[in-house]
Order: sequence, then C-alpha cells, then structure tokens
Amino acid sequence: MSDLHIRCAAPTDVDAVLRFWRTAAEGTSISDDRDGVGRLVARDPEALLLAERDGALVGTVIAGFDGWRCSAYRLAVAPECRRQGIATALMEAAEQRFTALGGRRVDAMVLEANERAHHTWAASGYHREDHWRRWVKPLRG
Repeated sequence: MSDLHIRCAAPTDVDAVLRFWRTAAEGTSISDDRDGVGRLVARDPEALLLAERDGALVGTVIAGFDGWRCSAYRLAVAPECRRQGIATALMEAAEQRFTALGGRRVDAMVLEANERAHHTWAASGYHREDHWRRWVKPLRG
C-alpha cells in the first residue's frame, strides 16, 4: 500500500469529495453539499481524511471527535479500488487521530442495508450494538 497517500481534506477538495461520494458512498446525507462539507473542513480541518493513489481520490472517512466521542462517517472507497486495503488504511489513520486526541471508543454509522460494509467493519474489529438506535430530527426542511 506504499502508493497510497492519506491526507486531510482542504477547502479546495470539497467539490471533488462530493463528486466522489456520488459514486463511492452508499446513501446520502442532509449535509452532502458544498456548505455542509465546507463547514466540516473549516470547523475541524483534520476530520475529513482522503486516500489518494497517483493523485486520484480513492477513499474517504470522516473521523470526527467532539471531545467525548469518536465518530466515523462516510467511509467510502472507489468501487474499482475495493478489497485493496484502502478502507483499512483510512480507519487506521482515523484511529491514530482518535488516540492522539484522547478518544476511548469509536462509533461508526453504517447503513443497515449495506451488508458489504458490515463485513468490512467486522474485519476491522468493530461489532454491532443492537441495543442502540439512532434518533434524528432534521433542523431544516
């Protein structure tokens, strides 16, 4: 995996990330727009990690930490690059960030219907907690 470069996203990466998620990520988020991703990068410049190979974006993960909980979102790998260790490398970088910040546990948001992702997370040592459910309320219509 020596040809893989992981770095933090910059404001100039926002459009490329949004294009990438349209083909590589499962589902959409209310924050999948220039304003949402731009705010993320401005607020926490080290949270959005990008994996690149030969200058091309091949993977992402949002490694968010609010001072209490470590959260992983938007782990996505280009379809043609899956099963090459990119997700593992991204999560190792995220976990290093969390450890450096004093994090104790990582929560990952994983779609129920994305069974391929379930296998990826399980292979990385994560397990499902069925006694929790996510409750949401959009703040704008």
